[in-house]
Amino acid sequence: MTRRKLGWRVEETCFNAFPSLKQVLLGDWLLRFSKGVSRRGNSVNPLRPACSDAPEVIPLCESIYQAQRQPTIFRVPSLVDPALDRELAARGYTAEGETCVLYGDLARLQGAADPQVQLLTAPIPEWLGAMVTLQGYGPAQREVYERVVGAIAVPVRFALLESDGAPAALAFGALHDGLLCYESVITAPAQRRRGLSRRVIATLAAWARDSGATGACLQVQSDNTPARVLYDAFGLTRELHRYHYRREPSA
Repeated sequence: MTRRKLGWRVEETCFNAFPSLKQVLLGDWLLRFSKGVSRRGNSVNPLRPACSDAPEVIPLCESIYQAQRQPTIFRVPSLVDPALDRELAARGYTAEGETCVLYGDLARLQGAADPQVQLLTAPIPEWLGAMVTLQGYGPAQREVYERVVGAIAVPVRFALLESDGAPAALAFGALHDGLLCYESVITAPAQRRRGLSRRVIATLAAWARDSGATGACLQVQSDNTPARVLYDAFGLTRELHRYHYRREPSA
């Protein structure tokens, strides 16, 4: 499979692993709405490499996001025609949030089930409470995040590792089209540099492999050095593509 074809397959998997609360399909564009949790869940996403209709689509997207009382944000993968980025820049859209999309073959990852890592089929209150606390979410963001993870329709497991009786490392993984997508990987600040996140992602990898998956993927901001070191050591070393966001100038 070519890098580009795998990249689009991963794009689809990541959409399903972190769904939006509302969406609009506009030709070859997906408009996502999830209020204030993430740019990814509140952005316009191209679904095909060619974006020749961007000059006509951009004003339509702006009107739809304005009706939702949200800023218009385009997510621009390097998989698409660079003309999209140039068009947005010419309209004054500012760039932010450069992110790497990483991939690894599950057979080569150091996936092993850890008996101390709980794999939950639903985000129980303990898991959710720890996640939103570590992410620094307020009550409104918690409500949105809970709705987002509750809307996942593909197979999913929520991982929890405790230390000294308290949640120490968490993540969740969702399966689609033979791929495991890692989401919300986080460790309590006082528990970092102890290999806890690695145990969590290794256990999720073992579950995915046993479920028939062959690859794993995730999205991580390019300047998140600690996370990049973790994923590189684990075997998620293949960068498929990158993306960044373009935010409308009036936002």
